[in-house]
Amino acid sequence: MTMHATHTPTGRYFEPEQGSPIPRIETERLVLRAHLASDFEPYAEFFASDRAKYMGRLTRRQAWDSFCSDIAQWSLFGFGAWGLQDRATGAFVGQVAVIQPDHFPEPELGWFMLPEAEGRSLAFEAARAARDWAFGARGLETLVSYIDPANARSAALAERLGALPDAAAKRPEGESEEETRVWRHPAPVDRATTAGPAHSRIAERSADV
Repeated sequence: MTMHATHTPTGRYFEPEQGSPIPRIETERLVLRAHLASDFEPYAEFFASDRAKYMGRLTRRQAWDSFCSDIAQWSLFGFGAWGLQDRATGAFVGQVAVIQPDHFPEPELGWFMLPEAEGRSLAFEAARAARDWAFGARGLETLVSYIDPANARSAALAERLGALPDAAAKRPEGESEEETRVWRHPAPVDRATTAGPAHSRIAERSADV
């Protein structure tokens, strides 16, 4: 079956295969694809490790519930989680997602990379493609990232994407200002009016995630 591709500045967007709600996106170094069952083992290992301390560590059973919830939201809402595949090696290297579980007031753009994939700006590449799909093909009107104030690397990545803190935005149910800062991603028209030398400098000094 031939899949129709749309070319954009941040990647190639393929229409979902027949019977699947999940689009495939190819960027310079990554494929954003539907999760595979084999992704769960490294997913569970990540959430059991210290690397998940800002997102919340999970037991294996909790990780399974989260993994399935991230995937199921494609059928429920038309957005959800992608597994990230390294185009050069075919290896699973992390996740990027646009999700809105019941306690989230708005759709959230979230990401994580496995340790071996960090330091190459792959999270930025994946998050930028997912953000552009969310505002473009999916037609979302709002998109935020909920980030622990102590998570400097994720905050730097959100800033590099052009997001700004939104103190007036609602946080996920039960989460305090000390636990969660809301970063709002501007829609393309808003990015066009705010882009400039200041944003270029921000991108240059942000963490290489």
